[in-house]
Amino acid sequence: MKKKIDEYQIYEKHYEEIYKQVKNDPYAQSLGIQLTKFEAGFAEAILEVQDHMVNAYGTVHGAVIYALADHAFSVACNAYGKTSVGLSTTIQFIEAAKPGDRIVARSTEIRRNFRTGFYRIDIFHEQNLIATMEAVSYRKDHYFIELDEQV
Repeated sequence: MKKKIDEYQIYEKHYEEIYKQVKNDPYAQSLGIQLTKFEAGFAEAILEVQDHMVNAYGTVHGAVIYALADHAFSVACNAYGKTSVGLSTTIQFIEAAKPGDRIVARSTEIRRNFRTGFYRIDIFHEQNLIATMEAVSYRKDHYFIELDEQV
């Protein structure tokens, strides 16, 4: 019988290695997204909206908000060192933001199993919820960190 892996133990033991991997996202870095919190099944990222990140109406482009939410989702679902990729997302835009605004995405794990993970990502400007996203990750058979035989 196959031994069940305690992924929270993996997260604790390999925190630095996992953090280094999930933080190293060239696309998020190119947008100026900063990872501010990283825990097992939770991530928070911030972005200061720049003038070039707006749509024709002068408000933050939905793709920018989505990129911030997607980065927080990616970090949260990869927190256990197991390679996880986005399977599906649904985002609802509630309120606009503008250049100079600091927007924050918080991704919370709702549930995960061997093959999938379910997440809710809330995006805020100050205390105002400006968007919310539901996301499902596909968890591959591969860990992107070197696991000990005892795990």
